[in-house]
Amino acid sequence: VSEPIRVFVTGIAYSLLYSIGNGPVFGKDQPIILVLLDITPMMSVLDGVLMELQDCALPLLKDVIAADNEEVAFKDLDVAVLVGSMPRREGMERKDLLKANVKIFKFQGAALDKYAKKSVKVIVVGNPANTNCLTASKSVPSIPRENLSCLTHLDHNRAKAQIAELNVIIWGNRAKVKLQGKEVGVYEQRGAAVIKARKLPNHVRDIWFGTPEGEFVSMGVISDGNSYGVPDDLLYSFSIVIKNKTWKFIEVLPKMDLTAKKLTEEKETAFEFLSSA
Repeated sequence: VSEPIRVFVTGIAYSLLYSIGNGPVFGKDQPIILVLLDITPMMSVLDGVLMELQDCALPLLKDVIAADNEEVAFKDLDVAVLVGSMPRREGMERKDLLKANVKIFKFQGAALDKYAKKSVKVIVVGNPANTNCLTASKSVPSIPRENLSCLTHLDHNRAKAQIAELNVIIWGNRAKVKLQGKEVGVYEQRGAAVIKARKLPNHVRDIWFGTPEGEFVSMGVISDGNSYGVPDDLLYSFSIVIKNKTWKFIEVLPKMDLTAKKLTEEKETAFEFLSSA
């Protein structure tokens, strides 16, 4: 029997906890110690979650630790799933959202660096996931950068499920599909439904076990693409198959430039807050 691994979840994403503790993510033979963190006023709610998990009697779930203390919560972690973040509320400026999340992920990054295993795998789910992951990475100098990733696997799953007859590469959530004669963004079509359902994508499993042989998945890692099998010339040109079985060339660089510009602006704003936090 394998030694239990310590899996940490923030934001108490209830739909994730059963899947993590029941085997689909880390395997049917891998025991789990689940660690949950929340603020002190929410500990009574967290205790209720703990009791619900105990009532499930999951054979792989060896322990559930509910904590409001960073040393207890981040100690010797093997995996950290950072779901919790400040949501964007109506009327909130983008810079206000970034400022609030910089504080959260600077704190979490520093706690991971101080208490977690240096081999810990970190998945940032809370939006804006790319920038939050980058912010956290600035506070974990002792953990390899490629061990941190943001949740981009969801877009890969959507593409496989809904446009499986096409060869599709998603850059910056900009994939389009024709639906009843109207061009619709894949994200717009499915984003709200998936968020409402709150299902667990394969991102955590793939960063733990690796992606299937011969398949590159956008994992949002804080590292160079070559380490993950991305060809050097991938960004320059590619084609897709469309329904009439003809090839169509896609101008990818302008879309990449636009995405890069937006991400760079977001990064610079977040780093301004990070330097003053």
